[in-house]
Amino acid sequence: MKKKLVSMLLVAAMTASLCACTNNAGTPSSSDASSSQVEGSQTSTDASNPGEGDTTVSPSVAWADMDYDEASAYVYDAVLGEYYDIYQKAYDAKSDSESYALQALAEAKLLEAAIMLPTQSQGGNYAISRVAPYTVSPVLWGNDTERNHQIIVCNEIITSEDRETMKAKHAELKGTGTYEQWAKDFLTGKGYTIKDTYNVANNADPVTWDVISTSQAADSEKIVQTYDGLVEYDLEGVLQPALAESWEVSSDGLTYTFHLRNTVWVDSQGRKVADVVADDFVAGFQHMLDCPDAPWYLVQDVVVGATEYTEGEITDFSQVGIKAVDEHTVTYTLEQPTSYFLTMLGYGAFAPMSRAYYESQGGKFGADFDPSADTYKYGTTKDNIAYCGPYLVTNATEKNIIKFEANKSYWNKDNINIKVQNWLFNDGTDTLKSYNDMVAGTIDGAGLNSSALEIAKNDGNFDKYHYVSSCNAVTYSMFLNVNRSAFANFNDATKAVSPQSEDDALRTKIAMNNLHFRRAICFSVDRASYNAQSVGEELKLTSLRNSYTPGNFVFLSEAVTVDINGKATTFKAGTNYGEILQAQLDADGVKIKAWDPKADGGAGSSDAFDGWYNVENAKAELSAAIEELKAEGVEVSAQNPIYLDITYFSGSTTYTNRANVIKQSIEAALDKNVIINLVECKEIVDWYYAAYYPSTGDQSNFDLNDLSGWGPDYGDPKTFLDTFLPEGAGYMVKNLGIY
Repeated sequence: MKKKLVSMLLVAAMTASLCACTNNAGTPSSSDASSSQVEGSQTSTDASNPGEGDTTVSPSVAWADMDYDEASAYVYDAVLGEYYDIYQKAYDAKSDSESYALQALAEAKLLEAAIMLPTQSQGGNYAISRVAPYTVSPVLWGNDTERNHQIIVCNEIITSEDRETMKAKHAELKGTGTYEQWAKDFLTGKGYTIKDTYNVANNADPVTWDVISTSQAADSEKIVQTYDGLVEYDLEGVLQPALAESWEVSSDGLTYTFHLRNTVWVDSQGRKVADVVADDFVAGFQHMLDCPDAPWYLVQDVVVGATEYTEGEITDFSQVGIKAVDEHTVTYTLEQPTSYFLTMLGYGAFAPMSRAYYESQGGKFGADFDPSADTYKYGTTKDNIAYCGPYLVTNATEKNIIKFEANKSYWNKDNINIKVQNWLFNDGTDTLKSYNDMVAGTIDGAGLNSSALEIAKNDGNFDKYHYVSSCNAVTYSMFLNVNRSAFANFNDATKAVSPQSEDDALRTKIAMNNLHFRRAICFSVDRASYNAQSVGEELKLTSLRNSYTPGNFVFLSEAVTVDINGKATTFKAGTNYGEILQAQLDADGVKIKAWDPKADGGAGSSDAFDGWYNVENAKAELSAAIEELKAEGVEVSAQNPIYLDITYFSGSTTYTNRANVIKQSIEAALDKNVIINLVECKEIVDWYYAAYYPSTGDQSNFDLNDLSGWGPDYGDPKTFLDTFLPEGAGYMVKNLGIY
């Protein structure tokens, strides 16, 4: 599940051309604004080496003498123990519906813990585009939403009127397999000319070209163009054969057998290096379980032996439940029937890997796996992977261009619409670049940030071409670091240096471990104003999300009775996940509105309203926190405030504005009992290293982090909630300063 730590820096202004059917975008760059003065501690020191300031507070801290792992376990149990206790019950549920209900109760406890504040979904912004709507997969999970081979791109910008007609027709034709051809006929009939080149803005180069080893969308959105999986969701959301021509499931639901088509691996020059065989899926799966940063826990307790292999209880990989029966037949054996297993296959964890090619690049397996070895070259550049997908990477120039060209050996080469993709680098510092490039035809779509919105309205492009991109299942959040260790970037101690003294840092740490203090912070963020800095005042509520798992992500297929605070509570078939989550919040008396049954025209939603921001609630929670912290020896007042650092990218006016909204709304709501330090990152990469690239909690350099989000890997709420599992298994817990 380490997949989609979706960076807020993957700018929607650069990717809105995908009509929000993508899993790689964040929010657009926005209008000009000046950065506020960094307001730090009265006893500020160089916090890259905390400990040089005067320490005036030294209360008893339970974890002070623990080592990092012990402290992580202690803090996790204190802040998320209740969540984890309920969530474990979901694994023993007798049905999917019971599991969904228990997961919803667990998520309520996660939200109540206030270690993360959902901020927004992906989408919900004004955009203009040459890309036809719904010509990438609309599925909510996996990597297929990032595949571009079927998109339809015109030389002309598609009008608002024609776009609405196409969206309505997609709803009518969905599932028939006819929308793609209809869209081509409709567009050409309207006078548009369809092209086979797609140009898209990009502001994050891949760190690796090994899709199996990465958890970051900045990598996977590019690499997914280079390989196929067993199956693939099409642009109507229907699961189709890809490298597997067919498959069957055993009557007990435990064995999945896939029959492969004949195709080949090639290198970056298009030269054949091997046939694609069943053993390539075995090799890829073992490589995934070997890589410490790969999403190996995605398959723990799902595929037989995966847990035991990753935990070192078995070293013989043949005991893991994936087998190459023959050259063209691969089987997966599961621990128990898993209804969502097929939905997992569109994600990079299940990607094939040519064993022979991997070994030719110095790759090894099991105990011999060592990516730090001088001989290990696999995935280090575009020339160190093998390709079996629609495209080859023919140019990858850092901070310039990534060029994909059609793979002449691709098994489905005659049925791809795009022959060339150009990913053009944009660092986000010019708020009008995406719009200007879009109008000029340099790129094929752009979100309209507040600066571009005004220009588009003045030049007529808004009225003629604009649309509102749909919101998807990606959830962005603000995270609260409860166990901070890093006060400068782990890769460069001169970057993103905290102004806090040792005394500040200790007081902050104690405060952040107080539940009422964390809730006070979460209730005091004006998320609508925050969001307006990206999408404009008119759409500031559209993409607001109030839960981690979207409230309508799943629903009960049968009636379920669960225990809510000692009361047996029955939810009927058809009940949405969000309604159950809200029932637990209400029963606990925590004033979070995560689900509105009247939203979305009465269908109910967790989106498009602000169910968190409430100054009265924030003040009440802070008052309770002040009393409890006083007993810990920590006085909190306007004269002796708690300081919280949030890093931000000052090169972008959008992110500068957003950081200032967080600062201003928290300080105003909490009467300056809390002061927000805006820690400037002048380069975009420095912001990444503060809060996106850290792989462990002790590298996370912030008190508050609004940089990241999560997109689902498969069609079950576990894909969200597993990210907060303990002992290093949950990818998001590093944002809490633990594991």
